Amino acid sequence: MTTVESTEPSRRTVNAVVAGLILGVFLAALDGMIMMSALRTVADELGGLTVQAWVTTAYLITMTVSTLLYGKLSDIFGRRRLYLIAIVVFTVGSLLCALAQSMYQLAVFRGIQGLGAGGLLPLALAVIADLLPPHRRVRYQARLGAVFGLAGVLGPVLGGVFAEAETLAGIAGWRWVFLVNVPLGVLAIIVVGALFRIETPRVDHRVDWWGALTLIVGVVPLLILAEQGREWGWTSPAALTAAGVGVVGLIAFAQVERWMGDAALLAPRLFRRPAFALVNVVNFLGGMGMFAGMALVPLYLQIVLGMAPAAAGLLLLPQALAMTLGAMLCGPVIARTGRFTVLLASGLAIMAGAYLLLGFAATPDLWQAALVLTLLGLGTGMYFQVVLTALQNSVDRTEMGVASSLSGFSRQLGGVAGTAVVLSLLFTLSGERIATAFRSSLDSPEFTARIADEATLGTSEAALVAEMRAGSVDLNDTSFLSTLDPLLAAPIVDGLARTFAVVFTAVGAMMLGSVLLATLIRERPRRDGG
Repeated sequence: MTTVESTEPSRRTVNAVVAGLILGVFLAALDGMIMMSALRTVADELGGLTVQAWVTTAYLITMTVSTLLYGKLSDIFGRRRLYLIAIVVFTVGSLLCALAQSMYQLAVFRGIQGLGAGGLLPLALAVIADLLPPHRRVRYQARLGAVFGLAGVLGPVLGGVFAEAETLAGIAGWRWVFLVNVPLGVLAIIVVGALFRIETPRVDHRVDWWGALTLIVGVVPLLILAEQGREWGWTSPAALTAAGVGVVGLIAFAQVERWMGDAALLAPRLFRRPAFALVNVVNFLGGMGMFAGMALVPLYLQIVLGMAPAAAGLLLLPQALAMTLGAMLCGPVIARTGRFTVLLASGLAIMAGAYLLLGFAATPDLWQAALVLTLLGLGTGMYFQVVLTALQNSVDRTEMGVASSLSGFSRQLGGVAGTAVVLSLLFTLSGERIATAFRSSLDSPEFTARIADEATLGTSEAALVAEMRAGSVDLNDTSFLSTLDPLLAAPIVDGLARTFAVVFTAVGAMMLGSVLLATLIRERPRRDGG
């Protein structure tokens, strides 16, 4: 087993290593941000907006499970080798995504991409934790937070530009959302291979492959149920089968973890520590809120507020900048005081308030939307930074790989659940609310005259009116809203606005629950002595 000397590496050495890590983290961060403003266009192009949850959750599932395996494997084989593998897999997955011909194909390729993304951030955090004590570590972690801020600035704008471009260099514009990762990935491989030469601690572990398998068996059927339950019927044989398989899988996972002991993906010993267990629960709920926003807000801006992808990307900039600011403000406070509970609860409370404002605001002005999104970004940045510090400070140095991975695991598992649930809720409720908005529109003489005018109402518009009346509008491709007569589009947009309000309010209420739990976390005294 290889070990490192007890002396800390020089600042120059650490900076060289961090430079290589930053490139890999930037890849993962940019990928998430660039998809925010582009996903609606991608889904419309491939004819599957209502199944876009598959694209997001496939990525998150593989990223979530692989995150835990990377942490364990890197403890055994070393961080550098696993980090390079993660970048290669992510780059190959990105290339495959650019070649996708359907939403389901894209979901599969996003799953491959997620296998690589699962290692980029947690391994970078683990390397920094290996090299530095907590009072120095948090400053370098803040630099990684700044990377997310840069990706947050560039990603939504680039995603919008690519989405609006019909072609670039003879290739459909939206495919560049994924192709842009390829040269960046190659550069990251070269830089990491050249600069990352430090040996990090290695600890022998058994690898919990059965735990990974049973976790997938438990989670995937439940996500399928969340996505397809409204189509199958919640008490149909298919729905009950999916629920049964998922429950059995989760029970098997819990049993495997008990058998594996300290070698488990989720070591039971760690979860016997009340603070560690509670932080993971709060992280799960925070992840639900964080990823729900990433899934809902761009759709809200483009469908309800009628913004073009690039304009929506620009409006997301305040959120990204505020997220960076939130993380940077928390870092020095934690480094100086070692206290985190108040910061964590405050960040989650700000997120909750932002969602409730979005829920109660019918159709906000652009400046109001920008202000609310800024609050959402500020709260998310605070939560993101503080949860990581809380988890790392609750374990020993030899468990940094596992703890860093668990930070991503519980957050991403919340993201998987949150994305699947909120998008399923959105498209489940939208039909009824569009029908309600249509009935309200009948009180308008202008609208009534428009739908009764057979001379100007084409076949497709007549079919759309019938769909609105029945609450069964096909939302797999919403690009028709941009060319549809605004009078006819109004009931659809109004119905979706009402639906978004319900979903945002539900997410806000859930986040308030996470605030209450955060206040119950008992802080441990800092152990670095400074």
